[in-house]
Amino acid sequence: MPALTDLFTVPVVQAPMAGGASCPSLAAEVSEAGGLGFLAAGYKSAAAMTEEIERLRTLTSRPFGVNLFMPQTGTPDRQAVEAYRGRLTGEAEWYGVELGDPYGPADDAFDAKVAALTADPVPVVSFTFGCPDRAVLEAFGRAGTYTVVTVTSVAEARAARTAGADAVCVQGLEAGGHQGTHVDDPERDGAGAGLLTLVTAVRECVGLPVVAAGGIMRGGQVAAVLAAGASAAQLGTAFLVCPESGANALHKRAMTDPAFSHTELTRAFSGRPARGLVNRFLREHGGFAPAAYPALHFLTSGLRKAAAAKGDPQGMALWAGQGHRLARELPAARLVHTLAAELDAARSGAAGR
Repeated sequence: MPALTDLFTVPVVQAPMAGGASCPSLAAEVSEAGGLGFLAAGYKSAAAMTEEIERLRTLTSRPFGVNLFMPQTGTPDRQAVEAYRGRLTGEAEWYGVELGDPYGPADDAFDAKVAALTADPVPVVSFTFGCPDRAVLEAFGRAGTYTVVTVTSVAEARAARTAGADAVCVQGLEAGGHQGTHVDDPERDGAGAGLLTLVTAVRECVGLPVVAAGGIMRGGQVAAVLAAGASAAQLGTAFLVCPESGANALHKRAMTDPAFSHTELTRAFSGRPARGLVNRFLREHGGFAPAAYPALHFLTSGLRKAAAAKGDPQGMALWAGQGHRLARELPAARLVHTLAAELDAARSGAAGR
């Protein structure tokens, strides 16, 4: 099994952004430039995931990763979901679509994806929204796949170590998109730690290699998380605006649009806390959204697609980290090289002092 640092020459990991941004062309460019590109298998079938992997393999021979969503347990509060459905009927009429069925499968085809990835292994597999049991991680280990579990606390990192993960992706509160908490507890919304504090605590308490994620947009910030004990930095929002990204053009433009000045954590679109640009939909509905993932994801899917089709970013889920205004519309490979140069400059400056 390779070490984490054997998987890249530049300690930059492109975050797996579910919903289309993390496509084969983006992952390939990042890996070819020396970073570690990632595909996002969330919301896809096992067959669609395999098709993207096959496409990526035609574009690069460098290491890359695939991210899986853990199955969600428990039954959503139907009364709360139906109340939210009622609240969104006006949105459906406005956009001319039907609301989705909120009671679809909550396992995200996890078992089928694990079977496909152990039968035809990829270099790295990461997990979000929980930690697999030891049997799953050992199966990947036998296949020669390096495993990474997303964590948002020291307790979650300890659970990942106990289960046999090779590394953890430590996600600070600054991160865009969904918070990868293992247990969805509404009472802890917004209670997570900042990235530098969390990286230091995990390294001291757990000892596993760390990939640091959350609000990182510059090479100097990469240097900071490496100094705090991380082996690499994971960037999502920074790569979302690249031309190779599969994100919607409206989403890309919103990153630096003064009309979208800040981000908040919200359950409005999916039922799980996720950081996005504050728009009309988030303001009007965020305070009423129950903790019901993936029920609300299914419920609002058609609305979000219709808003994008109508060119209306005010109805879209504009996931973004706190550093979104620092986004640079650079080709992905050039962004990796720029980050590497900034990292070197930051290290040289620190050594000079």
